[in-house]
Amino acid sequence: LGGLLDIGGRLTALRLPHKAAARRAARGSAEFAHHDAMQAAMKLLINSAYGYMGAGSMALFADRAAADEVTRRGREVLGKVVEELRARGVALIEADTDGVYFAVPADWDEARERALVAEVAATLDDGIRLEYEGRYAAMLSHEVKNYALLTYDGRLIVRGVALRSSRAEPFGERFLHRALRCAMTGDIAGLRAAYLETVAALRSRALPVEDVAQRARLSKTPEEYAASRSSLREGPYEALLAAGRTEWAVGERVRCYKAQDGSYVWVPDESDEPTVGVVRSTSDADAPADDDGPPRVPAPRRANGYDVEHYLDVLLNSYASRLKKAFDPADFDQIFRRDAQLGMFDTPVEEIQPRWIRAGASGSP
Repeated sequence: LGGLLDIGGRLTALRLPHKAAARRAARGSAEFAHHDAMQAAMKLLINSAYGYMGAGSMALFADRAAADEVTRRGREVLGKVVEELRARGVALIEADTDGVYFAVPADWDEARERALVAEVAATLDDGIRLEYEGRYAAMLSHEVKNYALLTYDGRLIVRGVALRSSRAEPFGERFLHRALRCAMTGDIAGLRAAYLETVAALRSRALPVEDVAQRARLSKTPEEYAASRSSLREGPYEALLAAGRTEWAVGERVRCYKAQDGSYVWVPDESDEPTVGVVRSTSDADAPADDDGPPRVPAPRRANGYDVEHYLDVLLNSYASRLKKAFDPADFDQIFRRDAQLGMFDTPVEEIQPRWIRAGASGSP
């Protein structure tokens, strides 16, 4: 019937003006929020139409051949854009179906960048629109769809689950944001200092347990976890059981940290506090239960008894490692060495530079 194509085309046509309006509006304003929410909602519907076509037996009107053709055509267009940009001497950083990031000579201004995009857009088939999304002072590309951007007014934008996760420990997320900013501004001394300060805070247990706790979404019922517990013990569930909680809901989000003895400890949110720490004394053992009161569970440990070595490993392997592509291996190892002692063959930290991807001078490839 062509209904899906018509709806998809109409939504695409409606979305573009909202994107343009959001770019013109002041960030944080009601106008920006309105247009950004509208374009995001439309993008979700458009992408869902593509996903629906490839859903196979799960969708009544699925069309795998059409979905495959969309994929093939998208790759073809992306390849064409990359080819045209390379031919014009820019340095490619990252390319995926959402867009292409590239570096231009340092003396280019926004007008020249827009002219380049318009020039490449003119080589594409009718109906395909190439938009200039913006310009940034620096970019760190961790992997496809996982990157950080530094705007010219100093804002840090972090995208992708590898760099921004709801499960991230607060201390690690704070360190990573500071580290990304230092790396993208070439402040390697500041990066080294940020790492050593975080190492020292962990070793001295200066951080509260809330800072090292990871938030996890529960995906198993108590019965399901009991059935799998003998083969695999999982921190969030073990923390709840250790705190006396035998009931929880799938989808509930809980915080826990790894203690020095290897156990996991539940860290209740403020909304959970009233149900925690109501412990009956021995003299109350024969008293009738208060059926209307909160569940009587032991209060979890809140002292800073977290496993220091574990969290030092987390700092390096889950956060500092996200900057590995930004440095030569020897420089990375030196910057993120836990010992503050200088090595005999260390490069002076002020001489270490990130592995910049730069375009040549104007007019040269």
